[in-house]
Amino acid sequence: MKVLVANRGEIAVRIIRACRELGYPTVAVYSEPDRAALHVVYADQAIPIGPAPSRESYLRIDRIIDAAKTTGADAVHPGYGFLAENAEFARACRDAGLLFIGPSPESIDAMGSKTEARQRMKAAGVPVVPGLTEAVKSFDEIAAFAAQAGLPIMIKAAAGGGGKGMRLVTREDELRQAYERTTSEAASFFGNPAVYAEKFVESPRHIEVQIVGDQHGNLVHLGERECTLQRRHQKVVEECPSPVVDEELRQRLGAMAVKAAAAVSYYSAGTIECLMGPDRQFYFLEMNTRLQVEHPVTEMVWGVDLVKAQLLIAQGGKLPWRQEQLKPSGHAIECRIYAEDPARKFAPSPGLIRYMNLPQGPGVRNENGVYPGYTVPVFYDPMLSKLVCHSSTRADAIERMKRALMEYRIQGIETTIPFFTFLMNHPDFRAARFDTGFIDGLLPQLALGPNRLDRERVDAAIAAAAILAFEDAERVQLPADQDSQWKRAGREEAVRGGL
Repeated sequence: MKVLVANRGEIAVRIIRACRELGYPTVAVYSEPDRAALHVVYADQAIPIGPAPSRESYLRIDRIIDAAKTTGADAVHPGYGFLAENAEFARACRDAGLLFIGPSPESIDAMGSKTEARQRMKAAGVPVVPGLTEAVKSFDEIAAFAAQAGLPIMIKAAAGGGGKGMRLVTREDELRQAYERTTSEAASFFGNPAVYAEKFVESPRHIEVQIVGDQHGNLVHLGERECTLQRRHQKVVEECPSPVVDEELRQRLGAMAVKAAAAVSYYSAGTIECLMGPDRQFYFLEMNTRLQVEHPVTEMVWGVDLVKAQLLIAQGGKLPWRQEQLKPSGHAIECRIYAEDPARKFAPSPGLIRYMNLPQGPGVRNENGVYPGYTVPVFYDPMLSKLVCHSSTRADAIERMKRALMEYRIQGIETTIPFFTFLMNHPDFRAARFDTGFIDGLLPQLALGPNRLDRERVDAAIAAAAILAFEDAERVQLPADQDSQWKRAGREEAVRGGL
């Protein structure tokens, strides 16, 4: 089987590595600015698909299908983002005789619309956040729901995802503007202006459950992930397991997730996302019908390679394990390393990476998509890599992450590494006292500018000391007719020993 990876960056590299371990040749696709990207270097074959804008390259279904046919690929893995949850793309692959490494187009359709998904989950007996189950046709319907449910409410894009196309409304005079902005964002991001509303869960945690199913009706869960730490509705740190979920709640969450997936005859890897209130009551939020960015923390704790599982399932294979055979071990934390400057309100920081040192050592995993000499483009998501640390306990995993962040060096651009160092030391994070608004409330406390300058001075001092040491070593020369003391001592010992 020859696999075309219809994506870029670190996730494309991750998929290529799994394919290589299984002996599957790979094909990378790339836009013009990605000609020298790491996934292009790693793949067995690479083919261009268009200019920089995603809509003219990575979102062009026709060009990706043509690329697969041209290179003789048998299968397509969409990764996440771009076309990963596009049912039309999954159908186009099937119609072209290509194996789509993901769920069926019907499952993607069923869960792609947030309103349809809510209807299906209610019918299956899965708890959902109180709210509308159909997209509204006018602002008046939003206003009527707000009056009936009471504020605060969330207005969301019916076809949304990834933290985009949503607005929290806490005051009545904000309602119309929030409705208009959300419909505009929904049309812009997803090509569909439809929106709906649901009651806002106060001080929630964002908990998600990893499920895996095959085409023979077998479904299992791989526990939960803590994805509460978000900035502007985008996850930045994930953990497995959640520090607030005990075994009894884990079993209830897992049973709910399997029931939700079964309701749409789901196969492949997928994620059921939930909101959980302070009362530990959880509600179905949405299903991601793809691999998640944060899948490595689950892999580290549960010992399952989710990409290899996807490849097996797509070819009709059965799950190699039953639920009772799956046991978690230890704790894993993931930090998403972005090309952003925390000292300037996380402004994008594209440009040339002049130097990079990746952390290593026990329990450290780098899902990396860049290299020294690579120019980070301005056209795509600024995530450079995912840094994952695993240890026996959460406290040990935090200390390991602190050590790894200290070793992580990228020069030439700014990154979010200093922010994560700050976060790992924050007492509320260490005590797991946070909700989805924690980071946005924390940002005014940040004072990373001097820290960044101090780090750069330390790096410069280390580099200068290394150069001086090298130059001193070069100046030390022994006379041509005089051996060094250690050589003489070694020879004398050899003579004494009769060698």
